[in-house]
Amino acid sequence: MIILVTGMPGSGKSKIVEEFERRGFPSVSMGDIVREETVKRGLELTKDNVARVSIRLRQELGQNAIAKLAVEKVRELLKGSNVVVIDGVRSLDEVGTFRSAFPEERIIIIAVHTPPRQRFERLRGRGREDDPKTWEDFEERDWKELKFGIGGVIAMADYMIVNDGPQKDYEKKVRETVELILTSNPGGA
Repeated sequence: MIILVTGMPGSGKSKIVEEFERRGFPSVSMGDIVREETVKRGLELTKDNVARVSIRLRQELGQNAIAKLAVEKVRELLKGSNVVVIDGVRSLDEVGTFRSAFPEERIIIIAVHTPPRQRFERLRGRGREDDPKTWEDFEERDWKELKFGIGGVIAMADYMIVNDGPQKDYEKKVRETVELILTSNPGGA
C-alpha cells in the first residue's frame, strides 16, 4: 500500500508521516527530493533556489517530475515494507505517476486542511530557510502550490483531516485515521 499525503504548506502533513514512521513504515519526502536536486545542481538551499529548481524540474521532466524522481526510492522501500508513505504530493499528475508505476499497490490519499492564518503562523515558527517570512510571501507560495494542482489532489483524497484546533486533538485524529487505514486494508499492514 502506498499512502500519499497532501496539504498546503504548514498544514500538518509531517504528523501523519511521523505516525506511520512510528509504526515502522518508511517514507519519502517530495520536498526533500527537490532540495536534493537543488544541491546536486550546485545551488545553495535558499527559498528562491528551491522554488526555481522545483519549477525547472517540472519544465524539464513534466508536471509529474518530482514523482518520477521518487518512484525508484519508493520501489526500493517496498522491498522491505508493505506500506510506504509519500509526503508532499502536489498534483494529480503525480498521483497518476504513482498509480502507473505501482499498479499492484493500493494507493490511498490523505489530505490535511488547516486555515491559512494558522498555517502562516506555523511556517513562521518552523524556521526552514524556504519558509515565508511575510504574509505576502506566504500567499505567493500558496498560489504556486495551487498552480501545481494541489487542490485537485486534496479534492480526490480518500481521507481528510481538519487541523484547526489544539495540537493534541489533531494528533488524536491522525492516530485514529492511520489506525483506520491500517485495519481497513489488511493486506497493506
